[in-house]
Amino acid sequence: MVRLNEVRENEIAVAPPDASDAGLVFIGRIHTPWTSRLECPRQGRQDGPTCEIEIFEPWVPALDGVEAFERLEVLYWLDRSRRDLVHQSPASDGTTRGTFALRSPVRPNPIGTSLVRLLGRDGARLKVRGLDCLDGTPLIDLKPDRCLFTPIAPPQPGDFQTGD
Repeated sequence: MVRLNEVRENEIAVAPPDASDAGLVFIGRIHTPWTSRLECPRQGRQDGPTCEIEIFEPWVPALDGVEAFERLEVLYWLDRSRRDLVHQSPASDGTTRGTFALRSPVRPNPIGTSLVRLLGRDGARLKVRGLDCLDGTPLIDLKPDRCLFTPIAPPQPGDFQTGD
């Protein structure tokens, strides 16, 4: 169940430091049907509603060639998310895990990612399916699906293995 700012049993919140070591430039805005976290899906779906990504000037020329890709990775700033939990209880059952072991939107740097299907482009606007963010969410970046570029290498000697 999505929640609004409550701290559940056994969760731990901290006072985050002031942000001072990085600056982001939002390159656009995302338009979705969802205006409340309570109605927003937890994960985007390829058969979900059509959403729109609006690119701001001067970044519109950076879209040239994007139509050649079926899927895009969208990075966005979850501007209405909490940033203070280090342990979270996603199942509301009192058991917790560290924030970095979850895909929760509550993060020190609330960056969201979705792999979307590109349906089309009209100038500075992209029609896509597969988003899971609120209407008006600031856009950080777009990238072609990395799986199209990066073959998965076989394990190498010395690679980290689970349980090491």
